[in-house]
This record gives sequence, structure tokens and C-alpha cells, in this order.
Amino acid sequence: MGKTVKTIEISADDAVFWLDANGNWHNSDGKFRHKKIIDYFHASIRRDDKGYHLYQAHEDCIEKVYFHHEDTALFVFDVLPQTDIMLVLNTKRKVKLSPRKLSITNDSLYMHRGHEIIKFAEQGLMKIAPFLEEDGDQLFIRSKNRRYRIPTRVEKENI
Repeated sequence: MGKTVKTIEISADDAVFWLDANGNWHNSDGKFRHKKIIDYFHASIRRDDKGYHLYQAHEDCIEKVYFHHEDTALFVFDVLPQTDIMLVLNTKRKVKLSPRKLSITNDSLYMHRGHEIIKFAEQGLMKIAPFLEEDGDQLFIRSKNRRYRIPTRVEKENI
């Protein structure tokens, strides 16, 4: 018979770290600085019906630490200009650019992918910039010799 593996879950309210609106990890001492730890945290992000968490599988248990995020938990960190433009997320996962799923909210570029919202971090914006075109107050992206308008969404203000 298979060994039963216990799952340990830590709520976001009990987590000692969070992800800011620019894709940077923080704890009570400030912004994380150690690249290996930052990369490990990003690569450990998973999502389930309770939300985003860091996932670790140990020999005798699975650990899920849910965390707060100021905007979204997924960010574009790199862009690979191939036949299909590929986006490299903070999790190291590669996803195909979907031009029709792009939008701008509060001067930030996002791509919607199913239930996930992916934000272009600063380094992702710099890499996607060669594919962007402005025409008046409209922004477009060019992909596979087609031009797609990127809509601007107005987010409701908290009053």
C-alpha cells in the first residue's frame, strides 16, 4: 500500500512573506535580496481552489504556504521573440502570447489566461516594447504581421 502523505497548509494571514505589485518578495525585514531564494519562491508558486501558494514536497509531507499578493502572483519576466512570441513567467513557465487577451489597467500591461491574470513586470515590459506601437492614445501590439489594439480598462476607484 502507498504511504499516506500529510499536507500542511499555512494561511496567507499566517505567512511571513508577500508579493508586491511589481513581483518582488518581501517580509518584515523588507524586500528579498538573495537571488536564489527569490528564484526558488517564484518557481514554487502554484494555484488551487484556495488561491496561490508556495508548494514544497517533502519526504513525509506536502507544504502549502498561501501568501498575499498586492496585484497578481504571476508576472512576465522575459519575452522570447520566436514565430509565436513566448512569455517567460516568474514561475519559469513559458506561455504563448495571446494578443487578444492583453489589456492595460492603471498604466500596467496584463494578459488574461483563463482564470489567471499575468502582469508584465518591468523587465517583461522592456522585452515586449519592440512589438508595441502607439497610434494617438491607443496602444497596439504587432504579432505574426498582424496588429492588435490593446484595450484600456478603467478600474473602479475605492471610495
